[in-house]
Amino acid sequence: MIDPKKLFEDFLGGGANKSGGPAAGGKGSGWTDNLGTLATGALGGGVIGLLLGSKKVRKFGGSALGYGGAAVLGGLAFKAWQDWQAKRAPAPAQAPVQQPLALPPPSSPFDLETQSAAGGGDARIAVVRAMIAAAKADGHIDATEQRALFDRIGQLGLDTEQKAFVMDELAKPLDVAAIAALAATPEQAAEIWLASRLAVDPDDPREKAYLDDLAARLKLPDGLAAHLEAQASTVG
Repeated sequence: MIDPKKLFEDFLGGGANKSGGPAAGGKGSGWTDNLGTLATGALGGGVIGLLLGSKKVRKFGGSALGYGGAAVLGGLAFKAWQDWQAKRAPAPAQAPVQQPLALPPPSSPFDLETQSAAGGGDARIAVVRAMIAAAKADGHIDATEQRALFDRIGQLGLDTEQKAFVMDELAKPLDVAAIAALAATPEQAAEIWLASRLAVDPDDPREKAYLDDLAARLKLPDGLAAHLEAQASTVG
């Protein structure tokens, strides 16, 4: 059986702090001040780095080290949701920030480690599926690239089940409706969209169209996508 936590962290390549910091997904008042990464491919060795290819590899800077990717993603989505509910104007695009970011409350709808996706699956696995699909949205993963990815994935430290899962997802036809159907709650819809946004180049028209279609199918409330985009701009 796949360990959702291990799959999530191995896929993203960020992992938890190996030097005694809080464990992945640990709860506290905020992030540490050290530089950390989420989707760092070359730095973290995650599968997402292979999928992004020549695209800009995105990092969660400043505040992520010591926490797993699920906690970081949940924190960013939670902040976007709070700003949207408060009817604040979305922040303009900015460079990666080093300021603390509050963790979502334990067992809240934004706590991926305690939530189930639609159909009862683990929410973290749903997010991994969403990121793989988004990485394919520009069509650059053709049959030749897919074979090369399979070879490289085989060299990573994934177990047999993890490798099979990733390869199966890569081989599936792109189906935005199926990805949208993974969200069990509006909060999960926000996290799935944000994770997808972090796996694309928003300046590519095909990927921008995919994000717009996904937002519509997820039924994101008016204005929420702009706040999620603002949070995405804080990682670089």
